Amino acid sequence: MQEHSAHILLVEDDPAIARTVCYALERDGIGVRHCLQLADARAQWRSQRFDALLLDVGLPDGNGLDWCRELRSAGSVVPLLVLSARGEEMDRILGLELGADDYLTKPFSPRELVARTRALLRRAQRLQPAPPAAPAPLLSLDPQGQRVCMQGMPLELTRREYQLLRCLMERPGRILSREFLLDSVWGQDSDSTDRTVDTHVKTLRAKLRAIAPQQDFIATHRGMGYSLTLPQ
Repeated sequence: MQEHSAHILLVEDDPAIARTVCYALERDGIGVRHCLQLADARAQWRSQRFDALLLDVGLPDGNGLDWCRELRSAGSVVPLLVLSARGEEMDRILGLELGADDYLTKPFSPRELVARTRALLRRAQRLQPAPPAAPAPLLSLDPQGQRVCMQGMPLELTRREYQLLRCLMERPGRILSREFLLDSVWGQDSDSTDRTVDTHVKTLRAKLRAIAPQQDFIATHRGMGYSLTLPQ
């Protein structure tokens, strides 16, 4: 089954024209739902989402331009192409002033209709607002830049503070002993002591809380060591 790139609603009371339009659009990968009357079109419009609307003017139960005006008054911005046997300049101007994006006079080339429909869909796609950027994680590690960022902003850390925080962040939730942290950050040949680890943890906590005072990243486990919790 062919997957459609877009779905449009065609409101056209002439079955022969409707068949030609549906065939041309479907062949181009656009799904079409056809309605002969406005009442049916309104019901379809309420029940599902369409990417564009192809609307005939002269319909058995009403004027397509009246519905066009209603849709625009209700705030709908769906791409709308009016089909009409009336090709006078004033008729085209009226259709555009009532909110139509394009106006095609009958008889028309199916290829031209497809091209105009595609143009409307592309224009609507360009006008869609960009999705909001995902918020920066509260705390993130950048090993290549050798830095830690909080809410996207680099923290001002000393070399040892960065190495200590990196060691904790690479093992979130694990309790790391002072001995392990000393060996990982300062090395076995260092004269540093457990007190050195405690002092650096204290300064790290202060820097983290200065930006996120409600978040306690580093937990102390008495007699065991420290662990870090990364917020989700």
